[in-house]
Amino acid sequence: MRILLIEDHRRLADAIVAGLAKEGFGLDAFGTAEEGEAAARTAAYDAIILDLGLPDRDGIGWLKALRVAGNPTPVLILTARDAVEARVCGLDAGADDYLLKPFAMKELAARLRALLRRPEGVLGAVLKVGNVELDSNSRTVSVNGHPKPIPRRELDVLELLMRRAGQVVSRAVLEDKVYGLSDTVLPNALEAAVSRLRKRLPHAESGMSIHAMRGVGYLLTE
Repeated sequence: MRILLIEDHRRLADAIVAGLAKEGFGLDAFGTAEEGEAAARTAAYDAIILDLGLPDRDGIGWLKALRVAGNPTPVLILTARDAVEARVCGLDAGADDYLLKPFAMKELAARLRALLRRPEGVLGAVLKVGNVELDSNSRTVSVNGHPKPIPRRELDVLELLMRRAGQVVSRAVLEDKVYGLSDTVLPNALEAAVSRLRKRLPHAESGMSIHAMRGVGYLLTE
């Protein structure tokens, strides 16, 4: 899943990016409210981690503007402000969760997974289409109950398609979710990942097929 991190403390931001990568999340990290706002307009994120003490603008004001603009992306506030009033203010401004610094990386990952399981998301933590089951928490895939190793990029594509099984997922959406803004992406990177996944599924005896909809995107069916 693709997460937007807005945190001006560089060492902490680097630690969060590295720590959450081990939990299966991909992050785009920015150090100012302005950069975060531009990223939120450019790409579709599954969740946002927001620091309140940003150098160019207070995080609460940034969050209010995000909600006024109609952006429903779940937001987890990450801050050292431990007063009850600060937490209430953040939640009233539109935050979905609040985590105080210092924190354990495992808890941050767990809170993100909890946000992504809420009803406004599509399906839940464990996805099942036909005889294929994907656990988005453990990042594992099984076919008829048997584990099947799938590389990260292909697994990201598979998760997005399973979350929208029976619907066409546009190429733009897949690229936004699978590749970060800082990733170096070759023009045919997505097509190559989908091609490898399409070959892998029949070999694993899955009952799913991925159909390329020319000029539009991809469709996963049983």
